[in-house]
Amino acid sequence: MPKIYAAMAAEIIHEGHINLLVKAADLGEVIVGLLTDQAISSYKSPPLIPFEQRRKIVESLCQVTQVIPQATLSYKSNLLAIKPDFVIHGDDWKSGVQLETRNEVVAILSEWGGKLIEIPYTQGISTTAIKSAIRGGSPESRVSSLQNLIRHQNNALRFIDLHSALSGLIAEKTFITNDGKRIEFDGMWASSLTDSTSRGKPDIEAVDVSARIAGLQDTLDVTTKPIIFDGDTGGRPEHFAFTVRSLERNGVSAVIIEDKFGLKRNSLLSHSQPFTQESIEDFSLKIKSGSDAKINPDFMIVARIESLILGKGIADALLRAESYMAAGANGIMIHSRQKDGKDAIEFVIRFRKQYEDFPVIIVPTSFNHITSSEFWALGVNIVIYANHLLRASYPAMLSVATRILLEDKTQGIENSIMSMPEILSLIPGTDS
Repeated sequence: MPKIYAAMAAEIIHEGHINLLVKAADLGEVIVGLLTDQAISSYKSPPLIPFEQRRKIVESLCQVTQVIPQATLSYKSNLLAIKPDFVIHGDDWKSGVQLETRNEVVAILSEWGGKLIEIPYTQGISTTAIKSAIRGGSPESRVSSLQNLIRHQNNALRFIDLHSALSGLIAEKTFITNDGKRIEFDGMWASSLTDSTSRGKPDIEAVDVSARIAGLQDTLDVTTKPIIFDGDTGGRPEHFAFTVRSLERNGVSAVIIEDKFGLKRNSLLSHSQPFTQESIEDFSLKIKSGSDAKINPDFMIVARIESLILGKGIADALLRAESYMAAGANGIMIHSRQKDGKDAIEFVIRFRKQYEDFPVIIVPTSFNHITSSEFWALGVNIVIYANHLLRASYPAMLSVATRILLEDKTQGIENSIMSMPEILSLIPGTDS
């Protein structure tokens, strides 16, 4: 009986998959090359369902004879091992990023006279759209989305600042394509600085946590990617427990709290008044209070260490990291105001010698010459671009406002701002 090979991710089985498998079964024995979690994560967000569960689902389909893993996007190793008579695929890969894979399949099949069968792509079905609806529809799944990204990451995760639903949409939708690979932001950073500044208030915890969480609702309504919440100092341990529950209930994936004591002051201002670092014991108690309060084990409490800011050195930072981990922290963020970032880099190197897999987060506002790829090579899991969308918005608005005053009309600025059709099409459902 002829052997038919079909590769698929099968994150969500829909009409398009069934159409393809029915046609394949009419031709012979159907062997499905099921993409592994790592293979899927190499070109898009990690699968909603892990490989072994997806395997069981696909094996249960009556059209399928056998399921084998396909560890890469390339079909080569499986095709050479099986030597199928036919490979079946939708006709949607004749152009675009999958064209190279298609050409490789055709070339390999020609070695033994195999053939490629392409069937019309099922219109109106999009796994990506279905996944987005699922990810955005459940607070529980959204909480877990960050841990899922970390489990399957093959590059540093990029998070960018959030101060409104509009900035959230930019973080959600902005992407580039490089060498056929989609590159985008992995999530959003709900910064206290950008939130406070957008409200015209100082970054000293003047906006209470309840108001900040309420302000996130608009963003949560229109986005699906994970959100990391800037928890400032976390407040008292008893208060922090309630913060964790509120964030988790709303679908936020993580909170970062810093080991400062007293009124919060921005760490990056060299002329700011010195602040006091909270004791290891007291900050560990706060972490434990939050850890005990959470329900979803995937919700992350991240400890931000201020030792390098205060000049206490890497040894103190490492000691604190170890203690905070023991108290229940799920990640460590190291902070520095040094322009070269050497102290933060040295911390990461030394930390990784002791802990290979524990999540590390970095905010390279001061040492902005280092790429996310370079951070990944050092062992950093998440890079946060902490305030750049807000900082970009102010000069743009100021320039437009000033020019309108100077010219006494808006004609001159129209080419530098969005057109009315563009802004009306930005938000689905806006038709007036």
